[in-house]
Amino acid sequence: MFRTTRRGFLAGGSASVVAMVGTGLHFWPLGLEGVETNEEVLITVFLRGGCDALNLVLPVAGADRGYYEAARSYLQIAASGPGGALPLDGLLGLHPAAGDIHDLFQDGKLAIVPAAGMHEDTRSHFDAQAYMELGTPGTASSTTGWLTRHLQTATNLPDEIMMPVLAMGSIQPASLRGNWDAIAMRSASSFNLNTGPWRWRDAQRHALRQLYSDGSTWLHKAGVQALNAVDILEASNPGTYQPSNGAVYPSGSFGDQLKVIAQLIKLPLGLRVAAIDLGGWDTHRSQGAATGTFANLVEDLGQGLAALYIDLDGSGDEDYAQRLTMVVMSEFGRRFRENADRGTDHGHGGVVFVLGGKVNGGVYGDWPGLRDDQLYDGADLAVTTDYRRVLSEILIRRMGNPHLGIIFPGYTDYAPLGVVQGTDLPPIYTSVHRVHLPLVVR
Repeated sequence: MFRTTRRGFLAGGSASVVAMVGTGLHFWPLGLEGVETNEEVLITVFLRGGCDALNLVLPVAGADRGYYEAARSYLQIAASGPGGALPLDGLLGLHPAAGDIHDLFQDGKLAIVPAAGMHEDTRSHFDAQAYMELGTPGTASSTTGWLTRHLQTATNLPDEIMMPVLAMGSIQPASLRGNWDAIAMRSASSFNLNTGPWRWRDAQRHALRQLYSDGSTWLHKAGVQALNAVDILEASNPGTYQPSNGAVYPSGSFGDQLKVIAQLIKLPLGLRVAAIDLGGWDTHRSQGAATGTFANLVEDLGQGLAALYIDLDGSGDEDYAQRLTMVVMSEFGRRFRENADRGTDHGHGGVVFVLGGKVNGGVYGDWPGLRDDQLYDGADLAVTTDYRRVLSEILIRRMGNPHLGIIFPGYTDYAPLGVVQGTDLPPIYTSVHRVHLPLVVR
């Protein structure tokens, strides 16, 4: 497991010290002696507000199509044709604004798990987001998030990584709670905290480079790592980054932040985990059907996912897409029946997308049905796939981490759906494990 050093330095040291970087690039070793290092990159996309899973992935045939049309006279998406659903498996289809998502699905790079989420009964955004991101449905008291516990228990990561964890935006999500290694940034160029008159900076950087290179303690190593990380990012000219393969990111913060993630994956910083949000899904009114607010969000999501994959899709050492696993989820779905304001209220079952070079494209899980007696609480899409089952498969098969008892306390029902390729390690459900907690200077 990697030892938290760089972020501990950032948290305990002066921000101005971190910004004054020397010009020499002296990389800290990223290998583990005798152990095959896992170089997979896991990206989580959280659709905040509760995405309407029943208009993102909707029934297009059978009895459920009739129930859907009766429940959504205004919001319904046509089963086919112009402005209609994009076909998936004969039973379900995608929202017409999800053309880019559909292309990824047809290319076998996207897995869709409908009726996924938590079994916990809550329609509170605050509670549901906390439960999911902490990995502890029913309790929000955990001091660490599920991604933090993954990184703490992983035995196949280097001891030191310059930038292992990234949270796009100004706030660290609950999935990374307790992780001192996470950097929160809005843009790559913002990872530069230059202070003081410009004429002093070269001398300051040179002095700091010498200061932290002249020693072998954890603080010296952390200082060098932090300086190296900013050096590399500055040298890459983040403001001039050009996506590969003609990838075009959507305009706005979501596309801009995905572009940053792609750039950082390509740099020798050791990025392993990134978290990003796309908000605005709380569509209580004027949700729209084939067009409108919801459709615009779906289009942004699809364009962003497609652009990132295209940007990372290369060959040889530059085939970053083969190391990529991206999971998209939301805190809950929406009510089956539309409301009087032509919107949808807080519901239950949602949908999970998994994208990546080692993803087995297709539709997975069990569809619960939309007849009244099949609905959860008589009002919502039921959950038939625990979201932790999907995440557990990614952790085991792609990240090589079987410590489910620590990452998802109390969860013991793991069985792979087959959404990703990889080796099936026996899940470890025990909750006792030695972890190296970060050493933080206060």
